[in-house]
Amino acid sequence: MKITKYIALFLMVWFFGACDDEPELTVLRDIVFPEAIQVSTDEVVVTESNLKHDVLTITWPAVDYGIGAPVDYAVQFTTPNDTVGAAAWSQARTVKVGTDVLTATYDANTLNKNALRLGLEANVQGVLVIRVQSYVDRNAYSDPVAIRFTPYEKVDEPEPGPEPTLPALWVPGDYQGWNPATAPFIVDRETGIYEGYVYFPDGGTCQFKFTAQAAWEPMAYGSQEEGVLVEANYEGDNITVPDAGYYMLTANLSEMTYSATKTSWSIIGDATAGGWETDTPMQYDAGANVWQVTADMSTAGSFKFRANNAWIIDFGVDEEGTLLYADHPVLGYTAGLLNLTVPETGNYTITLDLSNPEAYSYELKLN
Repeated sequence: MKITKYIALFLMVWFFGACDDEPELTVLRDIVFPEAIQVSTDEVVVTESNLKHDVLTITWPAVDYGIGAPVDYAVQFTTPNDTVGAAAWSQARTVKVGTDVLTATYDANTLNKNALRLGLEANVQGVLVIRVQSYVDRNAYSDPVAIRFTPYEKVDEPEPGPEPTLPALWVPGDYQGWNPATAPFIVDRETGIYEGYVYFPDGGTCQFKFTAQAAWEPMAYGSQEEGVLVEANYEGDNITVPDAGYYMLTANLSEMTYSATKTSWSIIGDATAGGWETDTPMQYDAGANVWQVTADMSTAGSFKFRANNAWIIDFGVDEEGTLLYADHPVLGYTAGLLNLTVPETGNYTITLDLSNPEAYSYELKLN
């Protein structure tokens, strides 16, 4: 009997102790912004001269969900007509800010694009309504604030780029005006890994994103950690390469990873003067977006294209003469490929064209 009493007492202590350890549910709390959000100005007029300048900073207080968890914040922009009724804020542009971040600054170009997408008329003063959204296990919203906003005139958009026939990711960035419609793309060749080449010129920030379509919506990808992709529409989370140059880009959406490898190209082999020991460097033509070299070539040997003077990224050909990777750091090794040859001994201009990720190509021109 004493044992039974001890067991009963133990169970009661365990039960009430376990109850004390139950996590507090935030849905029982009234989650509110403790103070109003602040904007740095109540009027923005976008002009050609201030398009690239910061024009609006928004700050807000930390929102307490009562459990010490990190809080995600986003800023929403809309028009007055979208703030009333059962579908209020359904047309808002939502821009993720980050975790435990309490301020956001926007340049005129970013606000201008969002205002035009919301239907504000160019060169006519309208109103933008702004609120901040917080999230842990549910959303909370600040009281909205309104600013007067005059968008800049629409400019003619560049002609859209070519349409890929394979699954693709577009690569908009600072280097081409952040326009997905005209951005180069990388493609998936049935490996599940997207791959292609992009040239980042001098003078820019070398920042870019991947988009799943030739537009910003519905999905764009950026990075908060080198080599790791995150969903990152609109602002923030850009990917950055270290400096200008010609980069091989890969993206694996199944594993949410990416790579960016700077490359310079050469030819090597016993068809060249340097044999298999010394690379003959090629030069990049940014206007034509190709690599070229003029060299004496011999029919007594063969050659390959390779990057960075190493057998890590290099091309051979199949029996039909199609240029294919022999070695690739992400796609792996392709067995059974042939070396390239020239039809007769002589001086050649050799061109390597990696601008079309669906079909890399080369040209041999006898001088």
